[in-house]
Formats: sequence, C-alpha cells, structure tokens
Amino acid sequence: MTAAFELTRLLEIMAALRDPVTGCPWDQVQDFDSIAPYTIEEAYEVADAIARRDWVALPDELGDLLLQIVYYANMAETEGRFDFATIARSIADKMVRRHPHVFGGTTAAGAARTTAWEAGKAQERRARDEHGTLAGIPADLPALLRSSKLCARAARVGFDWPEPTQVIDKLDEELAELRAELDDADPERLKDELGDVLFTVANLARKLGLNPETCLHHANAKFQRRFEAMEQVVEAAGHSLADAGLEEMEAGWQVVKQAERAAGPSQLCPEKSIS
Repeated sequence: MTAAFELTRLLEIMAALRDPVTGCPWDQVQDFDSIAPYTIEEAYEVADAIARRDWVALPDELGDLLLQIVYYANMAETEGRFDFATIARSIADKMVRRHPHVFGGTTAAGAARTTAWEAGKAQERRARDEHGTLAGIPADLPALLRSSKLCARAARVGFDWPEPTQVIDKLDEELAELRAELDDADPERLKDELGDVLFTVANLARKLGLNPETCLHHANAKFQRRFEAMEQVVEAAGHSLADAGLEEMEAGWQVVKQAERAAGPSQLCPEKSIS
C-alpha cells in the first residue's frame, strides 16, 4: 500500500474514533490540553528508540507520534479551525521557502546559506508579530535545551564569549556564588544560584558544539551502568548495598571505573548543539 493510502486510512480511523455518536468514549472527550502531554511522551520514546538503534521498534514509535498530529488535526477540523491538509501544506511551504538553494534557483552555499536560513526564520517571527532577539523560543522546552537556544540566539548578535575557557571561568564564578550561599541555605537564593550554574553549563555545552540534553542523557546512562555494576561487585563480596557502607561502595565504584577505562573510551555526546 502507498503512503497516501495508509495516511488516508489513519485519518479515517481517527474520525471514527472521535465520532460523537459511534466513537470511543475516551477519544470523544479528549482536547488539545489533554493530548499535549502524550505528544511530549511519544517524542521522547522516538528519541529513545533512535538512541538504542532499535529499528524494529522505531516505526511503531513514529506511528505513535504521527497519531498525535492526526489527533490535533481532527480536533481542529471539528472546531472549524484547520485540518490535516493545512498542517501538511504549512510545513511543505515552509521547507520550500527556507530552501531557496534547492527550490528557488539560488546558489548560496556554506555560511551564506545559513545566514539566509536564519533571515527567513526571523522574517517568519516578524510575521507572527514576535519581536526581539529571543522571540519565538518555546517556554516549555526542556530547561537545559532552552538555555542552550537562548544563548545561541544571543550569540548571533554578538552577546557571547569568544572562547570556551571564558565560559568555564564564568562557571567557576557561579559555583563560588553558590558555595557562598550554602551556610545561609535560603531555598530561594540557592535555587537562583544553582540555576545560574546550570544555565552556564548549558552555555558551555553550546560553546563546545554539544547538546546539553544529550550530554546529561549520556551521564545518566553512565551513572546507571556504573551503579548497577558496582552493586554487583558489592554483592559478589557477600554484602548488599543496604549493609555495605559508603567506603565499600566507593571502592566498588572505583573498580568499575577502572574496568571501563581499561576497556576503552565510551561514546561521548555526538549530537551537536541545536541553535
């Protein structure tokens, strides 16, 4: 079957599910707000399948994500706002508009092409009445990713450190300010200072050409892998973690780290920062 056939079938299935008389009671009562959290969850499941290189599961996860778009289209069409064709036409027009070197007969390359891309995006933001250098960055992005995007947008107008080492100096400064607040331990002050540390870390990742979310995902996976291996080391010595002290757990942790280093470097954060 063709893609067009299967997409039409999916649209018809959604219409049947949300039919006000014969549809599914759960699907009938959903709205944009109730579906939005599922969209975020499905996007993360797609990203997880890609990270695991699970090519068998990926089509299913992508289907779940596509279903969210079909859901929104059906709800909007029912309310007389727009339909699936509007969504597809909007993104198709945008891709043609943003790629004049492919569809418009221009020959811009390299930096000139990037400049044209950013100029096109800026023009679209102005058309949406979004003004200012930082306009249009979604507030609900994961916080580290939004920090990186804010810094990248500011850097386009020259608000940036020339070298990564200068960002590290700024990180040292922010850590010193956080340390100074530890004695007082005022929750609001600590939240403010720790936020500055995290924001600076995200900016450092951007400056190094890395996505901070990917780096933290890598660190999470590494911690889980090492912790579970350390637990096995402790249990092999005849103890449980509940019985082992911090010193024994730390010794097991070092055994695991040394074994990993002897096995060779693990994969670093390959995903580039998103500007």
